[in-house]
Amino acid sequence: MRLPSLALREDGWVAGVAHCLSPHCDARPAGSSVDLLVIHNISLPPGEFGGGHVQRLFAGTLDLSAHAFFATLAGVRVSAHFLIERDGCITQFVSCAARAWHAGASVHRGRARCNDFSIGLELEGTDFTPYRPAQYLALAALVPALRARYALAHAAGHSDIAVERKSDPGPLFDWPRLAADTGLTRG
Repeated sequence: MRLPSLALREDGWVAGVAHCLSPHCDARPAGSSVDLLVIHNISLPPGEFGGGHVQRLFAGTLDLSAHAFFATLAGVRVSAHFLIERDGCITQFVSCAARAWHAGASVHRGRARCNDFSIGLELEGTDFTPYRPAQYLALAALVPALRARYALAHAAGHSDIAVERKSDPGPLFDWPRLAADTGLTRG
């Protein structure tokens, strides 16, 4: 799979990827600078891929009656800046200039509220399902576009910033490949 060249526009939206607006975002605090990429995983229902359920969750349009598990998501308001599906397709939900609601209670290098200074990226997957090559290729295409504007110094897993609560992206995420492909190191 070969992705087109991606570019981050002035308004924080990436040209060359799909866009699906999420209401689950707000303004970043004044003076905040984006320097962290937070990597998550998601599947809806758990362990199932495709079907557009993640997109509808982030857009606030998930039909809670469509699956028994979805009832547990009633009232949840969550988003990410990006979702990379199993086939490598990238969808952006929130402008990078805004704060997506992806990290929750979190701390990175002594700084709390990681949503304030991070870009949230969801990989369609689970902690124990290998990520696909197309997803790593999409990451390798997206990260340079982000780094052209933001001083992304590090990448962290959700598990790194919310140690007590989260385990994603899980032990099968290839951190050395991310570093080799993008220059972003875990930390």
